[in-house]
Amino acid sequence: MELVERIQAAQKEAMKARDTLRLSAVRMILAAVKDREIALRASGEALTGAEVLALLGKMVKQRQESARVYDEGGRADLAGKERAEVGVIEEFLPRAMSAAEVEAAIGAAIAEAGAASLRDMGKVMALLKARHAGQMDFAAAGAQVKARLG
Repeated sequence: MELVERIQAAQKEAMKARDTLRLSAVRMILAAVKDREIALRASGEALTGAEVLALLGKMVKQRQESARVYDEGGRADLAGKERAEVGVIEEFLPRAMSAAEVEAAIGAAIAEAGAASLRDMGKVMALLKARHAGQMDFAAAGAQVKARLG
């Protein structure tokens, strides 16, 4: 689990540097990963790198939404903290795919799955999630797949 090891190393670095904001964000990431491991352990499964990436992506979206809500409520201080946490979390995510790369990945997944109608959308999305976890917005990709197949 190379990614988790990188996160743990970042925790040690933040401790040494006495960077409280970064340390707090990294600890939050490790806690979420540990929670997910415990939940999977009950079913006998192991946590994969793709699941960790998906978890990090979910955490980014949650913090972006929180920052938006804080901005609307006039709490710029809390919004800034949420955005700083997003920055720390994004350090561990792979580079986001460009629009052209997303289009190409969708085309390849449709071809590989042999998708011909909306009934095959689940197969296409499963391929995309397996290969590109943390690299694309799957809600937007789902709309694009639906448009191509529908």
